Amino acid sequence: MTISGDENQTITISDVLVGDVWLCSGQSNMEMGMSACEATEDIVTGNFPLIRLLTVPRRVEKLPADTADLRWLRCTPEALKQGVFGGFSAASFYFGRQLYRELKVPIGLIHSSWGGTVAEAWTSLEALEKMESMKERLAVLSNPPQPSTPANPNITTVLYNGMIAPLLPFAIKGAIWYQGESNAGRACQYRELLPTMINDWRKHFGVGEFPFYIVQLAAFNAREPQPRENDWAELREAQALTARNLGNCGLAVAIDIGDGKDIHPKNKRDVGVRLALNALARNYGQKVECSGPWYRSMKVKDGAIRLSFDHARSGLVARSVALKGFAIAGEDKKFVWADARIDGKTVVVASPQIPKPVAVRYAWDTNPDCNLYNGAGLPAVPFRTDDWPGITKGRH
Repeated sequence: MTISGDENQTITISDVLVGDVWLCSGQSNMEMGMSACEATEDIVTGNFPLIRLLTVPRRVEKLPADTADLRWLRCTPEALKQGVFGGFSAASFYFGRQLYRELKVPIGLIHSSWGGTVAEAWTSLEALEKMESMKERLAVLSNPPQPSTPANPNITTVLYNGMIAPLLPFAIKGAIWYQGESNAGRACQYRELLPTMINDWRKHFGVGEFPFYIVQLAAFNAREPQPRENDWAELREAQALTARNLGNCGLAVAIDIGDGKDIHPKNKRDVGVRLALNALARNYGQKVECSGPWYRSMKVKDGAIRLSFDHARSGLVARSVALKGFAIAGEDKKFVWADARIDGKTVVVASPQIPKPVAVRYAWDTNPDCNLYNGAGLPAVPFRTDDWPGITKGRH
């Protein structure tokens, strides 16, 4: 490609590809690189000339930046090793590799993430100012507490300014997002914050309502012996609500591929593939299942609750052993573990302790013991049938 200017000045750029470019963002589980995932074989075989990689440097700015020092790299083993957390983002690579294998078109991956960061840091000031629950945090931006940390990435808007704004108005195909751990304590607020950020990006990139796919938080920490209220469960719910209710969004469930002892599970291959299934089904017209069972409705009869699901045409499956992960409650809102069984394309839940059940929860904890899948091998989306106030309601 040759660009001509005044006085016969020209610039020639070679090795140019035209294809689909995806923005890959979030916190440390998106940032986690191939080497950190111990993906030696996939690194060694990672020669894909038609996949290009670009990593946005970590950068905090008080105002939106216009430019950044960026460089596209061919996808090679050497390029996959470059990055601050073990190389190029593993979730991004596996997502891009799956798209390329299925579509055989050039794929560009822009990786822009920073570990331990909150979603409001990735959202523009103008968008956050419309959120009543963000007023206190916006005040911190204009009058930071002392001693201040100039490179603090967890102040509102600073990562949007430094790591998203310089990309505008790149003609991206869509975005994938793996973040939420740092907002779990304010999960109820995340119901508004995440859609706000998505709509904000869509407005500023100017390429329409581009697809946005969310990785739901993986399991972490020790398992609890009894059902309980939990902020990570509420954050997963906020992610699922956004994926279901906001247009052109989807969810990649990772509840079954976490690590109780490590907040950074190494299995990013399944994360990338599940994200790619969303894109292939929703944006590229492939007839593939892109989600596990998703709770639709319930009926109470004879002391039991029958649950119906979307994304269950291929059937319901309990992996390994009897179905588990379900809790049931009566009007007193006290949950106990339930007996659950698959009946056709429904699940029937009951407990002798709860003769008059009113609500069911599934996989409702930081690290739940759960095993419901569909026939396509995708795990069910954690859910609750009740709408009782959670423990993060009112936290700002």
